[in-house]
Amino acid sequence: METKAPPRIFSRERRKAGYRRALVRQSQRDAARYVLDDMVEDVLDRLEFMRFEPARVLVVGDWTGTLALSLRGRGSVVDEENVRTLDEEKPLGDGPYDLIVSLASLGRVNDLPGALLHLRSALNEGGMLIASLIGAGSLANLRRAMIAAEPDRPAARMHPLVDNAAASALMQRALFKRQVVDSRSLEVAYKSLDRLVSDLRDQALTSSLSSGAPPLGKAALQRARDAFLASANDKGRTVESFEILTLTGWKD
Repeated sequence: METKAPPRIFSRERRKAGYRRALVRQSQRDAARYVLDDMVEDVLDRLEFMRFEPARVLVVGDWTGTLALSLRGRGSVVDEENVRTLDEEKPLGDGPYDLIVSLASLGRVNDLPGALLHLRSALNEGGMLIASLIGAGSLANLRRAMIAAEPDRPAARMHPLVDNAAASALMQRALFKRQVVDSRSLEVAYKSLDRLVSDLRDQALTSSLSSGAPPLGKAALQRARDAFLASANDKGRTVESFEILTLTGWKD
């Protein structure tokens, strides 16, 4: 029976271009990095709580270098991969690892079940995967603003996002044991839609859909700005929520 290829929702080239742009922005000014900082801190807290001390680790997607530095300080040998060079939908060349950490990366691959299988295959027996990604429910005000910008025929401008139930099913499908999927909210206040978009560009979190939408026209952009600020609090700021899913599983 012929196996169908997964639908091509995301573009690796657009994803890599966004990553390159983020690195330039990070080097030129005091750029936003709070999403990745939150993910890194969470991973370190989990490892400390579990008292898990991996000998060999693969870190994917941490362009800050903070996680690798911290793990090396704890005695781990760490390999680092970034989303410009690593294709999660293909087998990993190195390994096996005692721990693989993926940050803000797996939510934008076309074959997520296949990517999870490849990550599991790269683990030692008794090894663990921790994968953090932006989950469903994130950026609700931005989504409303995009619909308001083009009320008649809104273009696809934002990613489909994985929810808790789907992530749990995918971890089971990839044969992880003792798998756990949990979520938490990271709330950030913005004075304008433009500031939010700038922060997303800083952190390589903008769209990498395979079918890129055309730029918003002047009138549509103003509608989006007005709709975003319609939810502003008494300080004139709109609070957005990043729902961060963390997938944890073991290879037993």
